[in-house]
Amino acid sequence: MSRPLVMGVLNVTPDSFSDGGMYLDQDRAIARGIEMIGEGADVIDVGGESTRPGAGPVPVEVELRRVLPVVEELSRHARVSVDTMKPEVAEAAVSAGATLVNDVSSTLWPVAAAAGVGWVAMHMRGTPATMQDDPRYGDVVGEVGSHLVDRARAASDAGVEEVWIDPGIGFGKTTRHNLLLLRHVDALVNSGFPVLVGTSRKGFLGHLAAGPAGEPVPTSERMAGSIATATWAMLEGAGMVRVHDVAATVQAATLVGDTRIGPPTHRAEAVLS
Repeated sequence: MSRPLVMGVLNVTPDSFSDGGMYLDQDRAIARGIEMIGEGADVIDVGGESTRPGAGPVPVEVELRRVLPVVEELSRHARVSVDTMKPEVAEAAVSAGATLVNDVSSTLWPVAAAAGVGWVAMHMRGTPATMQDDPRYGDVVGEVGSHLVDRARAASDAGVEEVWIDPGIGFGKTTRHNLLLLRHVDALVNSGFPVLVGTSRKGFLGHLAAGPAGEPVPTSERMAGSIATATWAMLEGAGMVRVHDVAATVQAATLVGDTRIGPPTHRAEAVLS
């Protein structure tokens, strides 16, 4: 690709922090996936268990019922990843057509190795239910990076050919931790593993853009911060960003691609002339 990749978020859940319940219906989820593909998404990330702060686990059979029909249909049209922490769900989703396991737990590389698919190792401290209970680090950039590189090397040694690392913005981190990780995306890039960053609509963006009375900006109004942080991450070398607002992010990714990779394209030359 001449630009960073864009992963579109598709939560088939009733309780995800941004769009929970909007796409719990199978037909609506598939329609949204097709829409994101039309907007330029390179990967559709299907998740059937919320990982918002405070969320609890759901039974395997429930998660399977939510994700498998959607993965099977969308994989006919584009690349699909499954966002899960359960090996049973990852295995079934791969059988249904997923070719990337987006793993919040950073433990499922044996599944990816056995299935011959890609794997994303994301950093999270604790569980979704506990991760925001006073998270602390001595050196957040060093600790997160060390954890991810360790897992990525284990996956590579096990035979996984496509390994991504994700610093887990918002997963067991304060606003300051998130900003430090964004400031040092290049440190992760320098590890040699491709980097995926997801900041889309997350709570720290709402707090950073708080109004005069200190009230956080609601989820539906965090697009500007989402695009700004995704663009920063891409300029710092991230190879993929995970987003809700696909069309706008694809535009940003295309601009980043035009500015950081080789000579200007004819499209960019036309604009500049």
